[in-house]
Amino acid sequence: MKSKIIILLFLLTFPSVFYVVLTTGKANFIHLNYFGEKKLAHNGKDTIHHSIPPFKLINQQGDTITDKTYDGKIYVASYFCTKCNSVVSRKIIAELLRVQEKFMYTSDNVKLLSFSMTPKVDSVNALSAYSQMVHADAKMWSFVTGDKKQLYNLARTGYLLNTFETLEGSADSVQNEKLVLVDKEKHIRGFYDGNNIKEINNLLDDIKVLIAEYFIKDEIKKDKLTNRKKE
Repeated sequence: MKSKIIILLFLLTFPSVFYVVLTTGKANFIHLNYFGEKKLAHNGKDTIHHSIPPFKLINQQGDTITDKTYDGKIYVASYFCTKCNSVVSRKIIAELLRVQEKFMYTSDNVKLLSFSMTPKVDSVNALSAYSQMVHADAKMWSFVTGDKKQLYNLARTGYLLNTFETLEGSADSVQNEKLVLVDKEKHIRGFYDGNNIKEINNLLDDIKVLIAEYFIKDEIKKDKLTNRKKE
C-alpha cells in the first residue's frame, strides 16, 4: 500500500498531494468542493450533489458522444466556436493544450470536452479541421456539436455557466471563459478562468488532487477486501 502511494506521488509531483497523504492519513483526506444545488437522500443521511445531466452529441470524428462516454472519467468541460479567433479564445485553447500535455500520461482517465457555441457553423468537418489546427489529441480531447437548444441548456443547467457574453453580435450566443472540472461521478468540483494562468495552475493541481483522492479510495477498498478475506 505505502509503496503504491509513493509511486503515485512521484508521478504527480505535486506538493499538495503529499499534504493530502502525510497530514490527514489515508482514511481522511482533503476533498475538493462540490458545486451546485444539493439535497438529502431518502435515507436521511447521504447528500446528493448536482450532477451533469444526460446528453447526446457528435464529435470531430463523427462519433456519438454521450454523458456515459465519461463514466468513471475526470474531465474538463469548456465552450468554444471554430470561427472565433479572438485573443481570449486563443488563450483558452492554449491553456487547454497545457492541460492536455500535463495529463497525456493518464489520458484514459483525464479528458477534455469542448462544446460548440455555434453549432450551425461547427459541422463535423469544421470540428475536425479545428481539432487538427490546435493539435488536439482526439483520444483525449473531444470537440462536440449538435442541437443548439441542448448545447445551451447543458451550459446553463448542467455546467452552471450562467454568465454569458455576446459572440460576434449574436445576442443568444454562449460565450464563457470558464472551464469546469467534473469528477468521475459527474459532479462539478471546480470553476476556472481559462484566460488566467494562475487559475489554470489551480486546475492542474486540483486534477492531481482528484487523481490522488480516487487512488487512495481504491486502495482503502482493496485493504478492506483483503482484511475480510483474512477474517
